[in-house]
Formats: sequence, structure tokens, C-alpha cells
Amino acid sequence: MSVYVITGVSKGIGFEFLRQISEDQKNLVVGLVRDKATTEKKIATELGNRPNIHILYADLTKYASLKQAAADTTEIVGERGVDYLVANGALVPYLDTYGPIGALSDKPEEIEAVSSQLLQTNVVGNIHLFHLFLPLVLKGEIKKIITISTGVADLDLTNNCDVDIGALYAASKAAMNVIVAKFNVQYKKDGVLFLSISPGLVEVGRYADATPEEIQGLTGFMGKLVTYAPHFKGPITPEESVRHVRSTWEKASIEGGFGGAFISHFGDKQWV
Repeated sequence: MSVYVITGVSKGIGFEFLRQISEDQKNLVVGLVRDKATTEKKIATELGNRPNIHILYADLTKYASLKQAAADTTEIVGERGVDYLVANGALVPYLDTYGPIGALSDKPEEIEAVSSQLLQTNVVGNIHLFHLFLPLVLKGEIKKIITISTGVADLDLTNNCDVDIGALYAASKAAMNVIVAKFNVQYKKDGVLFLSISPGLVEVGRYADATPEEIQGLTGFMGKLVTYAPHFKGPITPEESVRHVRSTWEKASIEGGFGGAFISHFGDKQWV
């Protein structure tokens, strides 16, 4: 049996993590979400009765909620501890999803507001998450803390493929990659693997309401990815992404040189 704590399981990749991992009744999965009631309803509708799932309220921007979630998780898992802590929850802002950073030159207030939200959610919130759940991870057998990152935070991909979209989001994820490395430096001696993994380009319905102009920007990005990886056929499903990510984190170890690393869902620097 393995014990998992996963943030952001209400939808998208997070829900798929919950679905796949909880299929094995020997696994215990604690999901942290902002909307507990809606998530529990979705689980009941789509997954049925899975007694190995526990949903707790937590908000990455509210330290007290994370602290309470850690206390509640302790009550659930007891001395067993936590094997896998998966920092999946994140803010993906609409502001710079489709355009280059220069398009924001006349939006100073929006840049400041969104950047602040991104830092609080995608970086500071995860620092609190790690600090609060580390005692449980240290009790676990596997001792892996996984952060779901993004390939667009990679400098080589950005420069070599002229990836100009999502600048603020990418910056927040790049900052979190540094935090992951810093945690690795401190805790690898305790046997805790800290690792950032990009899930690939995943279709989670985010582009459904895009305008024609936004679709044009997205199409341009897709074209650059085809040049970078001729085998690329478009976004993958959450099911495929999670299957690859799980396979990658299972193979990764401190001894294998993965401590504090930033890698793709394939386990290397091939982002799509």
C-alpha cells in the first residue's frame, strides 16, 4: 500500500491522478481542493464509491487551510506517513496564455496583480505545503515529493523554439523549480526525493473558449512544437500524461541523479 497526497484534484490532470491511483484499492489517496463538496460530488458521479479516497479542503493561498489539511491528513494516515506528495495544484492565468510578453506593455496593473497571485499560489503556497507535509513524508516508505511543472519554463526550449507565450506563468514555474532544487539540497540526506516533472502539453479544455486571435497564437505555438519535435501530433490526454508522469516518478531516485531535477513526463528533456 502507498499513501498519496495530491493537490488540485478537482479537475484536469489532478483528477486523473486521483482516478488512476485510487483504482488500486491498496492505495490511500488524500486529495486537497478548494471546493470540497463539488469535488466529492464529481467523484461519486464519475468514480463511484471508492473508500480509499479522502477529500480535504485546502487553498494554496491560505496557510491556515494547509496547516489544517496536514493535521487532518495525520489523523487519516496515522503513523504510516505519506509516500508521495504531489504538488499539482497551480494557477494558470488567462492574461498571458496566448500572447507574448510585449503584449502586456500597456497593462502594468494587470502584470503586477497576476504576478503576485502566481508567486503566492505557485511558489509560496507550495513552500508552505512542503514544510507542513514533510514530517509525514519523512515517516513514509517511498519519500517522494513531486512538483508538476511545465516545459515552457525550460530556457533551451524557450530560446531555441521562440516560445513567446505564457511568460508570467512560465516564470512562476521556473521559480518553483529552483525551490524544488533547494529542498533537495537540504533533504536528500534524509532520503527524500524532490523532483519537478512537466506533464507535457495536455488537453484539459482550457482552449475551448479561445477567440480567433487567441487560437492564432496557440496555432503558432503548436507549429513551433512540430518543428522542435516532428513526431508531435497535438496535446495529449490527461490519461496519457498521468501514465507517463507516474512511470517517470517511479523510476526516479536520488541515487539515479534525479534529486532536485526538472524533467519531462518522459524522464528527460524531451518536452513533447
